[in-house]
Amino acid sequence: MAMLKRVFLFMAVNVLILVTISFLLSILGVRPYLTQYGIDYGQLAAFCLIWGFGGAFISLGLSRIMAKWMLGVRVIDPRQAQGETRWLLDTVYRLAQQAGLPAMPEVGIYDSPEVNAFATGPSKKRALVAVSAGLLQRLGKDQVEGVLAHEVSHIANGDMVTMTLIQGVVNAFVMFIARIIAYAISLNVREENRYMVNMFTTIALEIALSILGMMVVSYFSRIREFRADRGGAQLAGRQKMVEALSGLQRTLGLVAPEGNASVATLKISGKPGGFLSLLATHPPLEERIRRLQTM
Repeated sequence: MAMLKRVFLFMAVNVLILVTISFLLSILGVRPYLTQYGIDYGQLAAFCLIWGFGGAFISLGLSRIMAKWMLGVRVIDPRQAQGETRWLLDTVYRLAQQAGLPAMPEVGIYDSPEVNAFATGPSKKRALVAVSAGLLQRLGKDQVEGVLAHEVSHIANGDMVTMTLIQGVVNAFVMFIARIIAYAISLNVREENRYMVNMFTTIALEIALSILGMMVVSYFSRIREFRADRGGAQLAGRQKMVEALSGLQRTLGLVAPEGNASVATLKISGKPGGFLSLLATHPPLEERIRRLQTM
């Protein structure tokens, strides 16, 4: 049932993106970029920018809603919070005030054995901080406070919007370059085959270039993680931040990145590994701890 729900949400979001961007292209008067004279580079650039940034920002706008649906985040009602949930809410509110956020983020818990947390949302005024049940069960309060400080720092730094802008730029470049190369290749085949060659070459190039693009996005994500660690240390204290990362290091096998991209890149921890470390959104925990200790 949960899998069917995720498939439905994935399809619904993609249909929404398709309809919205198609409407924008029509409203802005973007015409087909292939003409009888070749490529209209102005129209191609407009097409790629709208698709590249449009998809990224629609995903960002829906990130908080999607996180709740995909991961089953239960938002804490401040009027009914007691015991552990009261402490969790009060801690996030205190850290948010220290960070100078213009509005208090929503705070939630999701059922998962992973030891993790994330922040997401379209802006500093409409953010969500969520922690896993596994994190609350396995880490002490000082460690949890360090984790929360890290996530609040992500919000204060505007990392959700920054990563969306970077993703949008990468998307646009991938689409633009793939279409230019595919068109050049299609000119070298018989005219009746050009459309199919152009289409399949574009798809293949977008896949290959997207992998390179993911490396760029992941690189910037790792930089933002180091910055959020420093911000977390300033909000909660360096020792709590170090203890938080050490606690995550001991439970690394229970870290299971999932959900949409906005969530994965802004979780506090992820799984590294070999060549895939170039695609990792998070630096190794030992490196993050070392940098904090030498601040």
